[in-house]
Amino acid sequence: QVQLVESGGGLVQAGGSLRLSCAASGRTFSNYAMGWFRQAPGNEREFVAGIGWSTGNTYYADSVKGRFTISRDNAKNTVYLQMNSLKPEDTAVYYCATRPGVPLSHVVLYDYWGQGTQVTVSS
Repeated sequence: QVQLVESGGGLVQAGGSLRLSCAASGRTFSNYAMGWFRQAPGNEREFVAGIGWSTGNTYYADSVKGRFTISRDNAKNTVYLQMNSLKPEDTAVYYCATRPGVPLSHVVLYDYWGQGTQVTVSS
């Protein structure tokens, strides 16, 4: 059974950094993609970044380009989201998810999700 476990969230001041981790287990992920999404109160869940597990190709939402970096460690089956220059509007619960193929941005295309980790950025 596929399991995704996020960690690394917390409270940080604007301009600060956090690194989120997503530990994946339960299948071979080489033909799959991983995505990071976030959901703020009252908002829909939105795509943040994605990575092809075998290709390493990365994709970002415009709102985080140049500030966030997604990466993966194949040996540890872990995906990371390095978040720099954080803004109060980045405050949300961050989720990782997986899907077959390429990392698309649509929530409904992902079949497994983690439980989420809270990121709060104070001004």
